[in-house]
Amino acid sequence: MLGLNKIMGHLSVLRCERGATAVEYGLIIALIVLAMITALTSVADKTTGMWNNVSTEVTSI
Repeated sequence: MLGLNKIMGHLSVLRCERGATAVEYGLIIALIVLAMITALTSVADKTTGMWNNVSTEVTSI
């Protein structure tokens, strides 16, 4: 019986999914951050263009 308990103890380690869950959460966070960077880059480009247009209009007056 002692050997069986030892084997069952090792099998329970194989069922532990904590690491897999942590990796999944890490991937989700990475995708969210990537989406945020993409969105902020797009907004920054449009904002820079807007301010360049304002600067051009002000200097031409």
